[in-house]
Amino acid sequence: MNIMINSGAMASELILTNATVVTRTQSFTGTLRIADGVIRDVDEGPSGLPQAIDCEGDFIIPGLVDIHTDNLEKHLEPRPGVTWPGLAAFQVHDRMLATSGITTVFDSLVVGDLHLGKPGRKDALALAEEALAAADVDEDLFKADHRLHIRAEIASDTVMNELAEIIDHPLVALISVMDHTPGQRQWRDLDKWKRMYSRIYTAEELDSQIDGLLERQKNHSAPNREAVIAEARARGIPLASHDDTTADHVNEGHAAGILISEFPTTMEAAHAAHGHGMKTIMGSPNVVKGGSHSGNVGAAAMAEAGLLDGLASDYVPISMVHSAFILADGHGLPLHDAVAMVTAGPAGMVGLDDRGEIAAGKRADLVRVKTFHHVPTIMGVWRGGRQVA
Repeated sequence: MNIMINSGAMASELILTNATVVTRTQSFTGTLRIADGVIRDVDEGPSGLPQAIDCEGDFIIPGLVDIHTDNLEKHLEPRPGVTWPGLAAFQVHDRMLATSGITTVFDSLVVGDLHLGKPGRKDALALAEEALAAADVDEDLFKADHRLHIRAEIASDTVMNELAEIIDHPLVALISVMDHTPGQRQWRDLDKWKRMYSRIYTAEELDSQIDGLLERQKNHSAPNREAVIAEARARGIPLASHDDTTADHVNEGHAAGILISEFPTTMEAAHAAHGHGMKTIMGSPNVVKGGSHSGNVGAAAMAEAGLLDGLASDYVPISMVHSAFILADGHGLPLHDAVAMVTAGPAGMVGLDDRGEIAAGKRADLVRVKTFHHVPTIMGVWRGGRQVA
């Protein structure tokens, strides 16, 4: 699937020079020539052409490809039970992505309720569709290329009805199979689950939630898992398994044809995923913060072990570019390999072979980055050769 929401007419020609160009295999001082939205030439050394933009030694990296972000939902529902107008929320979300260097994004939307007595995200789905429909009318509306990543909560008794309402949208390009029932996967430590949700439930309510969610999982998880996978495979939509914790979880996903292990919680799961040839992706905030907020495996440790294939913004868009430079500066990865974690790696997982890399013939999705006190700062962003931030 290669549906794009464009960002207006493309500049006829753009030349970026005196840049530290980060390709898939190396970094060097060089010049890029872009025409009609495509990288035409990648050359070493500076250009003497007067129209060339002097990047003053700043890094030029590919536009970031984010295949899992919860950022849109935060804008669609800024407080529990409060929904915001879809187009307004989408535009703020979109601008935040662009200024973070993200040029391709898979907006994550949950189908199925996560807690008893808490409805699913029908409003969020409807609001997102409203915004995407507006973009079809005005192609200059958004800065980034948006697709949809549907996160199916298989323990929910509403998940299949909600999935039916969105799965045939032409921008649905990834579905993840997840189960957030306390006591397993991400929340195998019940005390951590209770601490997380103590802000919205009393102690008695927490215990009631756990009992009810365990019962609901027993009744719905297995049949819903099979049904979600079948619906995705019938449409050729890529699948990811979410929060794999054991080798058995990974084996189950692999047997179902799932190719992406999204946010594995243990080294055991990461090793099993690579053993099956599956790709792994983690949240970039995990790298920036030095570990998982819920006590799971560290993404940097996975990278050092050669078990990490990509990073996604999860809940902080700017964390993607930050995490790449942290992996290069503090964890021994060559810069081009660290940058690939947020560009070529995720792009390859979802079949986007036209981007994620600086090379002749690739889309001119580019980010200019300056480091300031070891923190990468976005200085410019181009999508399809047009500057969007």
